Amino acid sequence: MADARINHQDAREYWQGIDADVNGMLGGFPYISKVDLQGSKAFLAKLGIGGKSGRKLGRVVDCGAGIGRITEGLLKGIAEKVDIVEPIAKFSDGLKDKDGIEAIFNVGLEEWSPEESIYDLIWNQWCVGHLTDSQLIAYLEKCGKSVKEGGYVIVKENLSTSGEDIFDELDSSVTRTDKKFREIFEEANMVIKKTEIQNGLPKELYPVRTYALRHKP
Repeated sequence: MADARINHQDAREYWQGIDADVNGMLGGFPYISKVDLQGSKAFLAKLGIGGKSGRKLGRVVDCGAGIGRITEGLLKGIAEKVDIVEPIAKFSDGLKDKDGIEAIFNVGLEEWSPEESIYDLIWNQWCVGHLTDSQLIAYLEKCGKSVKEGGYVIVKENLSTSGEDIFDELDSSVTRTDKKFREIFEEANMVIKKTEIQNGLPKELYPVRTYALRHKP
């Protein structure tokens, strides 16, 4: 199993050595940020969030937030308050005392313990590959309880197209197949309400898929 090789200490050591800028966050592909954020805005607009006619949310959380690229480029525009979950403090330090930023939790996703029914939206992007399958199931169950009724848990991640999950030794993470994600969502009692492939990314990169999830009633 690819996820059995995940080592959180190795992952943190890798990220500690990465520069706290967009280039560092996006692995040397900073130019994809604009198209990524545009795709995310369009996806949320289809859920009735943001956009010209969509509602503005109360409180959301950016998980695996890094330097706040998504917080600044997307979430602050659709919500009154944004919480941050980011294990590498040097990344999130620049977000302290900024307007719209509430709590900052410098812990890994597997260690984060959110209150129940507190968030309108939980955003996870390019981060859940650092969790093992069993950790991801437990994490999504946690998120499902922490999101308010009518809210969404968003997962936006690279997809393996080889038919199996791929372990990356560089940052100790796993790139999962769409099939594996769907199995994990089912195990975590989450239902896919909408899903789309991100358009406009370079062909040499993994395809990226966004899932809007809700906890099964």
